Amino acid sequence: MGDGEAFTYNGGRVGPGERQNVRYGISETYLGDPVRIPATIINGEHPGPTAFLSAAAHGDELNGIEVVREVAHEWDLSKLAGTLVCLPVLNVPGFLAQQRYLPVYDRDLNRSFPGKEGSTSSKRMAHRIYTNFIEPCDFGLDFHTSTRGRTNMLHVRADMADPDVHRLALSFGSNVVIDSEGPDGTLRGEATAGGVPTITIEMGEAHRFQRGLIDEALEGVRSTFAEYELLEETAVRWPGWRTIISGSSEKTWIRADAGGIVDMHHERGALVHEGDRIATITNPFKDDDAAVEAPFTGLLVGVLENPVVYPGNPLCHLLELDVETRRILEREQSGGTARDSEET
Repeated sequence: MGDGEAFTYNGGRVGPGERQNVRYGISETYLGDPVRIPATIINGEHPGPTAFLSAAAHGDELNGIEVVREVAHEWDLSKLAGTLVCLPVLNVPGFLAQQRYLPVYDRDLNRSFPGKEGSTSSKRMAHRIYTNFIEPCDFGLDFHTSTRGRTNMLHVRADMADPDVHRLALSFGSNVVIDSEGPDGTLRGEATAGGVPTITIEMGEAHRFQRGLIDEALEGVRSTFAEYELLEETAVRWPGWRTIISGSSEKTWIRADAGGIVDMHHERGALVHEGDRIATITNPFKDDDAAVEAPFTGLLVGVLENPVVYPGNPLCHLLELDVETRRILEREQSGGTARDSEET
């Protein structure tokens, strides 16, 4: 695909220079009515790669929906070189119910790829999405948010050991890349294993449109399109600084040791130093507050939004930084600007 030929799926064809808005059937309701996902396919007049943009594999993750919609319907794609497959809402039943998983089935669509015909409901849905709209592509961007009650700064998750994924992840131009293989059944993990390099973009919180994060993600899409020459007028962006977190340091969750009400003292994206108080946990019946301190100097990629916890609940996602990145962030935090340099 992407070489000036038609994009085909089961039941349709989009020729060069054509656009289609499709509601594609992937399942049926109890009444036998079709469950359809929206898809917009734009096949440019000029040859180039085929890319998919997907969102709302979890039905309550809304930020990515607006990113995909704006690219499909508000960008000038008249000079597109290649094909775009825009899938703003993968989990339509979850979206309609405003919940994370497939309602009734209680399955995670993003643990069901690449799917299987004749299997469970979620795997049948995933199979129809995957074979028709993912498998024909050359690469993909899959947009997510944190689960409800938490929020993430915008960052990329990618298997950086794969050279094609490595290129894709850096092209998006985010400050933070978390290097990890996608868990079994995830869209990015299974698509990458199937020869379609894919990254996940995490941004913000569930049940929200957050304009600043949406705009930042749109800049990342433009940067990726520049890298793969889908649009001529764009340029690959350098975010000012970048850190790639890999291996055993992929995740460090700071968890509550006491139940109660949480006062978070820092927002997502903040640099905190070892010993800084990240949060205070209290309750209505006692005066002895429990302080939660940073065990090392790092970046708060994700923080709690819902201010109540049981012992063991996650409070924040703290990433340890290399010395140079830490210095850049310290200068920014003190009112300076990041060093304008080439990435090493």
